[in-house]
Amino acid sequence: MSTTMHAVQIPQHGDSSVLAWVPVPKPSPKPDQVLVKVAYAGVNFIDTYQRSGLYPQSMPFIVGREGSGEIVEVGSEAQGGFKVGDRVAFMAPGSYAEYDAIPTLAVAKLPDSVSLEDGAALLLQGMTAWSLVRQAYKVEKGDWVLIHAAAGGVGLLLCQMCKHLGANVIGTTSSEAKAKLAKQNGADYVVDYSNGYDALVEKVNELTGNKGVHVVLDGVGAATFDVSLKVVRRLGTVISFGNASGAVPPVNIMRLAEKNIRLMRTTLFQYLTTREEFDALSSEVIELVAEKKLDLAVHKIYPIQDVKHAHDDLEGRKTTGKLLLKI
Repeated sequence: MSTTMHAVQIPQHGDSSVLAWVPVPKPSPKPDQVLVKVAYAGVNFIDTYQRSGLYPQSMPFIVGREGSGEIVEVGSEAQGGFKVGDRVAFMAPGSYAEYDAIPTLAVAKLPDSVSLEDGAALLLQGMTAWSLVRQAYKVEKGDWVLIHAAAGGVGLLLCQMCKHLGANVIGTTSSEAKAKLAKQNGADYVVDYSNGYDALVEKVNELTGNKGVHVVLDGVGAATFDVSLKVVRRLGTVISFGNASGAVPPVNIMRLAEKNIRLMRTTLFQYLTTREEFDALSSEVIELVAEKKLDLAVHKIYPIQDVKHAHDDLEGRKTTGKLLLKI
């Protein structure tokens, strides 16, 4: 059996030009891991953050945080009842590769009704979105929810989930085409922010009787943070969960006192510290997909050798929904 494989490895932080499909040592699973032959890898903003150095990594570094495939080897102490041949989705570093060794804590079996393509698309963004509307802020029927970048990968899932939970959904997008897509996925109202955010403040006030929204779900970061504070209501909540436009600058905490705003900066992985937490969240998302209550909206599948193009498209706001790499 070969001891090498190919993976997308970067030698230093930089733009997409540092991404390269190169031979690297093939991993062997530790006792508590499984080895997966990767079929598809999900492309996420965190991949671009780690590549660019916004989230610094030790070099050389294999990119990718999630994928799907088939188990080809099971560690001697692996838990969860996994066996060779199981179709799985996983969430672990190094997924832009032919093989990945993954702790069983981060692996979920896929039912026959969920494809490998959907499996690669559902965990990171799906569990991020579901954790935002069930744990960070529990969306209830009748709530007013504002979702920034509503036509993005997480945004489209949030629109569907919030509508499923009975909320009134306002989305922001940067084009008419993206606005149409957000509405198709559950947004009741969409505001184009390409000419600034004044129209958003006006629309939120109009819809809510000048009260504001109960919660803002903001994965954009620096560009939207100020307007998020403007449109949230008294005693409302602003959840910041991403940096698509750059990190939010340091905040004067007294800005929250004007309306007693709750401000939270979440990361998915702090909701997934135990096997029980991972199983609970992943099983609920997989069930939503299996029951056709959640459309993962895969935008495009790129050959792994075209990974640079995938990163450029994501960072250039040229996509809607989920991007995948076919290994």
